Amino acid sequence: MSNPLTVLDKVQSWLEDANIDEATKQELRSLEGHTAELEDRFYKDLEFGTGGLRGVIGAGSNRMNRYTVGRATQGFAAYLLANAQEHGNKAPSVVIAHDSRHFSPEFALESALVLAGNGITAKLFRSLRPTPQLSFEVRRLNADGGIVITASHNPPEYNGYKVYNNTGGQLVPHEAEQVIEQIRQVQSFGEVKRLTQEEAEAKGLLVWLDEAEDEAFADTVASVSVNRELLQNGAGKDVVVVYTPLHGTGNKPVRQVLDKLGFSQIHIVPEQEQPDPEFSTVKSPNPEEREAFTKAIELGTKINADLLIGTDPDADRMGAVVRTKDGKYEILTGNQSGAIIVNYLLSQLKEQGNLPANGAVVKTIVTSELGAVIAEHYGLTVFNTLTGFKYIGEKMNEFEKSGDHTFVFGYEESYGYLAGNYARDKDAVVAASLISEAAAYYKQQGKTLMDALEDIYRKFGYYREALSSLTMKGKDGVAKINDLMTAWRVSPPDAVNGAKVTKVLDYSKGLDGLPKENVLKFLLEDGSWFCLRPSGTEPKIKFYFAVKGSTDEEAKARLASLQEEVLSRVEA
Repeated sequence: MSNPLTVLDKVQSWLEDANIDEATKQELRSLEGHTAELEDRFYKDLEFGTGGLRGVIGAGSNRMNRYTVGRATQGFAAYLLANAQEHGNKAPSVVIAHDSRHFSPEFALESALVLAGNGITAKLFRSLRPTPQLSFEVRRLNADGGIVITASHNPPEYNGYKVYNNTGGQLVPHEAEQVIEQIRQVQSFGEVKRLTQEEAEAKGLLVWLDEAEDEAFADTVASVSVNRELLQNGAGKDVVVVYTPLHGTGNKPVRQVLDKLGFSQIHIVPEQEQPDPEFSTVKSPNPEEREAFTKAIELGTKINADLLIGTDPDADRMGAVVRTKDGKYEILTGNQSGAIIVNYLLSQLKEQGNLPANGAVVKTIVTSELGAVIAEHYGLTVFNTLTGFKYIGEKMNEFEKSGDHTFVFGYEESYGYLAGNYARDKDAVVAASLISEAAAYYKQQGKTLMDALEDIYRKFGYYREALSSLTMKGKDGVAKINDLMTAWRVSPPDAVNGAKVTKVLDYSKGLDGLPKENVLKFLLEDGSWFCLRPSGTEPKIKFYFAVKGSTDEEAKARLASLQEEVLSRVEA
């Protein structure tokens, strides 16, 4: 355990630091006597993981604030400058975007001013933009890196800081390790170099990006369509879509792309249209959860919508809800939406003679095998990566460099999808357009998306998946999660749910050429599997479950019993 004196000494050092503003110091003074709160704020530095920073907003070394952001940016700047020396001293540039969260604009500007203080040109959007557009813009502007201020779908008290490389992908481990090492060398906030906004603008080191950049992004996303002519000849007018940006960044780009494709019956949930850092109409701005679609379902029921779409605050995840035969609405899992999109995309490309002979689909190790089976049916090669779209982006870069494969589609069960080569991160904008396009295409045939999904199940088997999470907050939570992983690693079960465990995949050993990661996957003799994976950004551990049945009822029953048995063993 941390020594309370060490924590108090750290608090005092902040109070005495001339580089820290008075408002931050006052926030800390107001917590005098709140020992547990101060310890949580200072027992460690907010860790820069492979995904960057993410944490609760507030004063303290274990919080998101302008000082932890500035220190991280100073380390990133040092990393970029070191790389610039290796590549002919080209003056680096970085694109910066942010979402609708509390302090997102301020943290984005702080990042830009620290980069400018290090002689690096920062290209900053004046207002909120989706994460995938940041990835696209890094590539389009030939920048050396990118930063996006977002905490995805976390609660409103959180914010985060994600870093991108010059391909538009999030840093992979070997890159992140170099940045982390540079951050460690920043021992005090006085070492963070920073210009004022006026100085940065005057020196041309702060360049503002605006709406002129949006058209290129929208045109590029729209170009991924495989049935644009069909949509513009009337199919786009026939499908009724309800869309909610959940108070985030997706509102303008999603509508812009759907409009370009010919969709004219797009209805926006009015209460959730405008940016709101409190996400006041939902418990969580997460399109993975049915509760986030409550208002969309109300509107959809009223207008008899075919499809409901939701995107998370930074618009890199897309969730869909579809109307069933009886007029009710059913939320699709990320695996189901992925299966519909990959089946639609590949079937249309094949029908049009545009399916590349060396085509590839990339998914993560915790994503359903249904998409893989579909891809292999159409003759594509399937690649598995660790969880995290940065690994899918890394595969795309490998394909681009070698020419051995042509990337067609990449996805993960957590509602992240990408088609096309314009970005290296998941894109809810293209996912929204493709699932809307699939809905329009199947409606022309008298089918709903549920009908299309049932056709897939009948053809390839009834695959069912589930996800459970256990949150363990505070510093003790991390230790509990580590103990849990150790117990399952050291003493794995012989059988689960009446089926023998045939294989234990311990990815901490670096399996299949993948980076080492603290993940355990158990394969059962009946074709089922389950996986344990601690989150890299939150104090929680996730449990993934997957089965295949000859009927939907069989699959659902097998999934429920598998989930119940594994979780009962965990809680015991």
